Amino acid sequence: MTEENAPREGDGGPRRGGDDTETPANGTRNGLAAFFKETAIVVALSLLIATVVRIFLVQAFLIPSGSMEDTLLVGDRVLVSKVSLHFGDIHRGDVVVFEDPDRWLGDQAPSGGTGVGGAIKDVFEFVGVLPDDSEEHLIKRVIGVGGDTVACCDDAGLLTVNGTAVDESSYLYPGDSPSLNEFERTVPEGELFVMGDHRSNSGDSRIHGTFSEDLVVGRAFAIAWPFSRWGGLGSNGVFDDVPEP
Repeated sequence: MTEENAPREGDGGPRRGGDDTETPANGTRNGLAAFFKETAIVVALSLLIATVVRIFLVQAFLIPSGSMEDTLLVGDRVLVSKVSLHFGDIHRGDVVVFEDPDRWLGDQAPSGGTGVGGAIKDVFEFVGVLPDDSEEHLIKRVIGVGGDTVACCDDAGLLTVNGTAVDESSYLYPGDSPSLNEFERTVPEGELFVMGDHRSNSGDSRIHGTFSEDLVVGRAFAIAWPFSRWGGLGSNGVFDDVPEP
């Protein structure tokens, strides 16, 4: 072989094996695959964390009725703490969400969505992306706990708990009295007596009686939406002077 015919450095002579050079198209496909994989992982982890938070820590609920006006309005989103059930007792004045004890909602209980849209909505509610629309749940204020005697009304027109008058004007619906109907109930141990803040528009323990604490989902501690109504929920010390039974 003469020097003129010898392959020179850089000549495009035959090569062994395949061409490992990555083309722009391959790079784009690989980049998109990595992006979608990372996105799927982030979404899955986010949903997992949201589900854990919803089940064990905090859950959002949508207020469906006016029974707690003006404390809570229809369409408000409230945050409900589940931690308080594990590390503390339920107290008088707490606003609690609980499962319908025995068809308190009756035939007016809303039904869940149907079809694909309903299934997607249910999934989003379960993981906490959407607030639970309170189907088969109620939200009321705890007036009496196990052993308490709740009565209405005294000579001044006030509710009494264990014989002590309670001034509920800080949360009662404007113009409402503590109760239009007279009653006296002693709360069994392990049960709760609840009432709505809008007394003239609330079907509560005055009608349906007490229910087991085991049905409580959690304590509502804040209004999260709309932002204009953001704030905490409490009893403002209304029951501080009530003695133990």
